[in-house]
Amino acid sequence: MYSPEASALFKAPEYILIDGNAVKLSDVNVHSFNMGDVEDPDLYAAGPLYEWQETEAGQWVIKHAVEKPFWHRQMNPYTFGWTYYIIARLKEQDQTFWALKWQKS
Repeated sequence: MYSPEASALFKAPEYILIDGNAVKLSDVNVHSFNMGDVEDPDLYAAGPLYEWQETEAGQWVIKHAVEKPFWHRQMNPYTFGWTYYIIARLKEQDQTFWALKWQKS
């Protein structure tokens, strides 16, 4: 279940024309991490969010995202904490490049 704020940010996959070619755009989870049960999880998550943003993968995603990437948090019942997700809207060819270079299976 997603928060109402995050639900407004997520978009269904769509196709656009770029130089006469149809290109698929969709939201991709490019990074996630767990946060323990703390008083202000967003304050504690700021450090890991910034650190990821400064990595090679983070810089690449920011450069190639069609729209500004966003994050959202979700309760994690297994750890009694939070899971944070960074979501980016990428072109299909960029999704493939990102998955081959940085996605962990």
